[in-house]
Amino acid sequence: MAHLRFYEKPGCGGNARQRALLEAAGHTLERHNLLTEPWTRERLLQFLAPLPVPQWFNRAAPRVKSGEIVPEALDAEAALAALLLEPLLIRRPLMERADGARLVGFDTAEVERFAGLSAPAALPASLEGCAAAAHPEKKMSCASS
Repeated sequence: MAHLRFYEKPGCGGNARQRALLEAAGHTLERHNLLTEPWTRERLLQFLAPLPVPQWFNRAAPRVKSGEIVPEALDAEAALAALLLEPLLIRRPLMERADGARLVGFDTAEVERFAGLSAPAALPASLEGCAAAAHPEKKMSCASS
C-alpha cells in the first residue's frame, strides 16, 4: 500500500472520515496541518495547477459559502493570492504519494485510482465537504479555522 502525505484541517470530521478510509485500505499517512503549512506559490501550484481554478477552493469555507469569494470569478493569480493569504479556502485534503503524484479533494473514484480504497463501489462518489453539515447535532465545525 501507499505512504501518503495528507494535508488536512485538524478537527475536521470530513478529513477524519477520509483518513479512516485510507488507513482501512492499508495506507500510511503522514499528516500535515493544511492551515499552518508554510505554503509557497510554487508548492501550492504543484497540487492545484492541473485543475480549473474553481476546483482549487473549499466550497464549505465561510467566505465562499457567503458569496464574498466567488471562485469562478477569479483568475489563477488572484485565486492563488487568496489561498496563500487564507489557507482555509484551499480544497482539502491535499494528498501526495512518495513518487510525487498529487491529488486534491476526495472524489472516491479519483482516490481509488490514486491510491486504492477498500470496497470503493460501496462508497459515495465524493467524501468531500463538511461532516458538520451532515451531522449538526454533533456541533462540529469544519469550515471555520
